[in-house]
Amino acid sequence: MKMLTVENLTKTYGEKELFHQLTFTITENERIGLIGVNGTGKSTLLKIIAGLELGDEGDIVHAKDYSVTYLPQHPDFDEDLTVLEQVFSGDTPLLNLLKNYELALYALEQDSANEKNQQTLYDLQQKMDAMNAWEANSNAQSILTKLGISNMSAKIGELSGGQKKRVSIAQSLIQTPDLLILDEPTNHLDYETVKWLEEYLSKYQGAVLLVTHDRYFLDAVTNRIFELDGGNLYSYKGNYAAFLEGKAIREEQEKATQAKLSNLYRNELAWIRRGAKARTTKQKARIQRFDELEGKLDSSEKESLDLSLAGSRLGKKVFELKDVSKTYENKIILSDFTHIVKKQDRIGIVGKNGSGKSTLLNMIAGRIEPDSGEIDRGQTVKVAYYTQESDDMDLNQRMLDYIKESAEVVHTTDGKMISASQMLERFLFPSHTHGTPIQKLSGGERRRLYLLKLLMTSPNVLLLDEPTNDLDTQTLTVLEDYLEEFPGVVITVSHDRYFLDKVADYLLVFEGEGNISIYFGAYTDQLEEAMKKKQAMVQQAKVKEEKPKQPEKTKKRRLTYKEQKEWEEIEGNIAAKEEEIERLTSEIEQVGSDYTKAHNLSLEQEKANEELSTLLDRWAELSELIEEIENA
Repeated sequence: MKMLTVENLTKTYGEKELFHQLTFTITENERIGLIGVNGTGKSTLLKIIAGLELGDEGDIVHAKDYSVTYLPQHPDFDEDLTVLEQVFSGDTPLLNLLKNYELALYALEQDSANEKNQQTLYDLQQKMDAMNAWEANSNAQSILTKLGISNMSAKIGELSGGQKKRVSIAQSLIQTPDLLILDEPTNHLDYETVKWLEEYLSKYQGAVLLVTHDRYFLDAVTNRIFELDGGNLYSYKGNYAAFLEGKAIREEQEKATQAKLSNLYRNELAWIRRGAKARTTKQKARIQRFDELEGKLDSSEKESLDLSLAGSRLGKKVFELKDVSKTYENKIILSDFTHIVKKQDRIGIVGKNGSGKSTLLNMIAGRIEPDSGEIDRGQTVKVAYYTQESDDMDLNQRMLDYIKESAEVVHTTDGKMISASQMLERFLFPSHTHGTPIQKLSGGERRRLYLLKLLMTSPNVLLLDEPTNDLDTQTLTVLEDYLEEFPGVVITVSHDRYFLDKVADYLLVFEGEGNISIYFGAYTDQLEEAMKKKQAMVQQAKVKEEKPKQPEKTKKRRLTYKEQKEWEEIEGNIAAKEEEIERLTSEIEQVGSDYTKAHNLSLEQEKANEELSTLLDRWAELSELIEEIENA
């Protein structure tokens, strides 16, 4: 069994020790999810295992022929390469052969009469036979098809971010390494592709180590969870749901002071175990979840993490969008859209990349104006807008000072007062870090700090643009718990199924051409329905194509270049094989009493007879084919 072992691994950045003396083993068929708060060193650990960084101490141990492929969150491409060159880039003989074969196919498609192209393809086909590469080629073609990669001659520099992501995933999967390391593999992928990737990785024969904020994906794919926490690594057998349970149990056993955080994990565990049916009846599910927890937990455990901050008073009117239209670069984003946002609405905005979701948020926030129509805002509305880029963050400023710009203290719904320092702790920033300059924080930690600063303004309307992109699962759990108790309005753009299923009561779905539909239900259900509708349309199109048509004159079948070449050579190959058999027969007769040599010659003769039989069968097939062509 192939395996990779990490022994006593330690890594420090400046004064901060990310992890200390980590030891673990990754074996075949393990699909491991790596979890931890941003800044704990998840990406660093992935890079060290992939051989891209060095630890301060410790070793990565594996066999010489052990292969590792690393897919970074933001791959660095040579934009002058074609898709084909990028997908099949690598230093193994198999990858080079597959690339050359695809290039030869493409060249022959462009000039089918070119004899040099014909000969090149035929030679490569012989090499494919010799290396038993057809199965690898078939697997590669299946991966490319499922990922929607068809234009192999396109330049990488011409692709969108989503298309580049698909190319990088295809490149990683085609290499079929012993260990596949994936950093946020589902970013920029549509629902259908994510479901395919879930199934592909679940059947992967090697080992998988991944970081993802997509908790449904994490739950579906993994059979083991690693958690980086406080410089240590904790291993949990099972998927994400098993981790949630194990995490709560571990914290109880250690009698940690973060008991409230344990209750968050219990809340999330109850949610994920309830399944899709409960997610379609959200209010009922919340009551059921509370009842279940009430029965399971002791009275000392019932208190949940209290982030129910008192927002500003919100009047009856929130937003009224009346016949709103917007066009951007000749693309219709909205067309005569009318909608009323009510108090305590929880709205998810979904649609394809570039469809205009962020534009709608910007109009609601008052940052841009519609081309026509109007957006009427209530007088008591106080908006906090979490954008995809952290606004005006001074990297030299200390964390606590940054938060205090919003407020020194905030109040909860039950009248309690919480200081800025206490809020930092509740957003997973320990007290000893509060004087840290922002520039020393990781990207994810900065996003978490930016979110907290917005919440400290006591808003009554939250606009969230892709809030899950740079937040770890633990922070998302805290945020979701906060939003569930938030007394105001939440409008969020997100592609995260788990997040939207928990947070949104209904969806605004961008359909394209300026049209928006309203879907009452869970995002997962909407995606399933959309996928089934798409599949039904494809099936209808196939049926339509298969309907009987007027007989058409068919183009006369001809031998392919490979078949023609094979027919020209096969009789000579048969004659050579017959001569080989005669020679072996003669040698056997002359060998005398040397039974070992006679046995070996007999084995050679048996093999030659089998090869002759195969050649004769193929000769018969080609003869029948030629006869059919001549009689057509």
